[in-house]
Amino acid sequence: FSLDAQRERLLSYCRARRWEVAKVYREDGFSGRDTKRPAYQEMIAERDSWDTLLVLKMDRIHRNTRHFMEMMEGLGEANKDFVSATESLDTTTAMGRFVMDIIQRIAQLESEQIGERVYIGMSQKAKTGPGVLGFPAPLGYEGVEGNLRVNDREAPVVREIFEEALAGRTMGEISKNLNGRGIRTKRRKEWTAVKE
Repeated sequence: FSLDAQRERLLSYCRARRWEVAKVYREDGFSGRDTKRPAYQEMIAERDSWDTLLVLKMDRIHRNTRHFMEMMEGLGEANKDFVSATESLDTTTAMGRFVMDIIQRIAQLESEQIGERVYIGMSQKAKTGPGVLGFPAPLGYEGVEGNLRVNDREAPVVREIFEEALAGRTMGEISKNLNGRGIRTKRRKEWTAVKE
């Protein structure tokens, strides 16, 4: 499901149960494996403002059993409920907690198996060559028939960045200079400086 479709299903679930929605926390472009997701951290910090955490499926919130169990322990200590809309689980019963634990372990297994398959596929691709291993071509290059080739339009920007860095300019100064001249990243966004 798209994020919009997930949101609509959850709102429909709340309407059906006559629940008031305190807030919608939306994670865009983050994996369920990562606990440092901005919206997730915000949700945990604001748990005094809601009573029940509702998700479409458990693997939408966590794909790691330890992280999930730590979250559940924290919710329990704060007297908060957890509901999975599609898995119909009730954390207030021993059976509900047991079933939730089993489902979460299956989700983690699936996630780890996907990671193993991706690793095997990339390893095989590296051995048989040529090609780009699962990432978009970096600035200054383009993918052509599975190989990286210098992009003549972008290459001067890359050279300029290196020259400016060698001249002692900070990443902030370089970013500001590029943005000020209307030069954008490969994804057509403004440049941002990494922590210096």
